[in-house]
Amino acid sequence: MTVEKIGRVIWHDLLTGDRQRSMSFYQRVAGWTYQTEHATDFAWGGGEKDFVLALSEDEAGAGFAETPPEMTNGWIAYVEVLDVDATVALAEKLGGTIVRQPFEVPGVGRNALLRDPLGALIGVSISRHDYPVPRRQFGMEVYLTNAPAFPQEFYSELFDWNISPPPVGDQTGLLVTGPSGEDVALVVSGKTPMEAQAVWVPSIKVAHPTASLNDSAALGDEPFNELIAKPAQQHRSFLRDPGGALSCLLQA
Repeated sequence: MTVEKIGRVIWHDLLTGDRQRSMSFYQRVAGWTYQTEHATDFAWGGGEKDFVLALSEDEAGAGFAETPPEMTNGWIAYVEVLDVDATVALAEKLGGTIVRQPFEVPGVGRNALLRDPLGALIGVSISRHDYPVPRRQFGMEVYLTNAPAFPQEFYSELFDWNISPPPVGDQTGLLVTGPSGEDVALVVSGKTPMEAQAVWVPSIKVAHPTASLNDSAALGDEPFNELIAKPAQQHRSFLRDPGGALSCLLQA
């Protein structure tokens, strides 16, 4: 863990029921390559299992794992914190729910999974590896919500995040800024295709979003909402992957 990472999204996990199909999908849509690592005490279920790292060139910012029985398919973003256990305890006091108590990932760090007061799933982490914040693969997270307001107190207390005015000329959503003033997320109001009132969606950087959407359609997957935002001329389009996980394509 480094102080520079505090309050930033430092990793993503994709839980999928068909890892090979998901790998093929993101290789086609985002151009990712993969590296398989063998875990002797796997974080998702224990025992000896393979874990797939997703890379953009030499940057590793995501991992693919088979969905454990107690979870559902989907992306999980992890925010770096100073103390995972203290953050989990505070989250409960602020109206959050613990999905998974703090757990060790050997050689990687300590994580936990939470739901915010609106039901959005978010991970917290202390990383013990040298991977930098993944800026080549991912842009700002998107907080997609049906609710009238972002749970600002919850995220401000946990991560020192705050709401900022949207960029000039962009009325799509609100910006969430981190401790050092960097943009962390974009809050977008719109009907979520989930049971929860809100969901965190990763922004995956691609060179040509329209071409990537066409590629996804060729694979039998269609976007659920065409081009909803255009901050700073950067196209964002939402789609479901083969396992039903939501992601957002962002023009690099």
